[in-house]
Amino acid sequence: MRGVFAAIYLFLATFALVSCGAQSQAEISAKSNAEYAKLAPHPSRYHPKAKGWTFVWGDEFESDILDRGKWEPEVSCWGGGNNERQCYTDRPENIQIKDGVLKLIARPEVFTGPKLPQGFEDRGPRVTQDYTSGKIRTRGKASWKYGRISARIKLPKGQSTWPAFWMMPADDKYGGWPLSGEIDIMEAVNLGAICSDCDDSLRELITGGALHFGKKWPDNEYITQGRALANLEAIDDFHEFALEWSEGRISWFVDGEKFFSAAAGDWFTASASTSENPNAPFDEAFYVMLNLAVGGNSVDNKNEKKFNKTSFPNELWVDWVRVYQCKTDKDTGLNCLSE
Repeated sequence: MRGVFAAIYLFLATFALVSCGAQSQAEISAKSNAEYAKLAPHPSRYHPKAKGWTFVWGDEFESDILDRGKWEPEVSCWGGGNNERQCYTDRPENIQIKDGVLKLIARPEVFTGPKLPQGFEDRGPRVTQDYTSGKIRTRGKASWKYGRISARIKLPKGQSTWPAFWMMPADDKYGGWPLSGEIDIMEAVNLGAICSDCDDSLRELITGGALHFGKKWPDNEYITQGRALANLEAIDDFHEFALEWSEGRISWFVDGEKFFSAAAGDWFTASASTSENPNAPFDEAFYVMLNLAVGGNSVDNKNEKKFNKTSFPNELWVDWVRVYQCKTDKDTGLNCLSE
């Protein structure tokens, strides 16, 4: 659990995607939940079953309540070590399922809760924040070594929004963060916000993926790559964000199109428990998380260069989460990789 604590702190403090530009929350499309839920998936050039991937776990969010056999809501108010403004709560005000869509809702409201999340023997003093939001994770319930992990998501827009779909190690085999690694399948900062620090767009359109690894903080390292959505209107659509992870290779996809790959040699761990394993730390089981953060140093210093309270309330919508593993090569996943 020490790795989770440190990972959140440093992941949020050091994340740096290539940026470009967004609308105010008031301009977001007024489609209903049901209309969004019925939208067909974005056309995909990639079909998991055709490549040999076999479905092993997922959630279509068809129930009216969160499946506690699959997910644990995180409850914490520490702000990610990045001066984020939210308390994550286990309440319907912040975690809802309606019309087949999971909604993680960031709301402006004063709330007091434990500083640290579940799993710490000492969760620290009570902390008060000015916003609440939702975060769910499969920690202690489900984790996977290698596979294709995907979700169909509609992202929030606005300065100071920070949604993420990511993974952390089930056990800190190589030590605390980042020695045991972190995999970020998707994160987006200030989507649709006015872009003050790039030339190719007036609005922020970048989503991206990343790996965190290396030596102990502050000598940790990461690799990251951004992928722009087609245009401002595309932010209002659902998109499929996916990760293919096999022995010694990890690739990222948006709507079935690969935009980033990394291989053993691009990462490492300084853990004393391994010195000759090129796949470490990404050769152990990881669990999945989804969350919507409110502001923070790494977010407020980009795009409009400030915290924008008019972006809230805001919501991250998830149509489904699906995990596949390679039917013919579960041990390495290499037989099912796309070209």
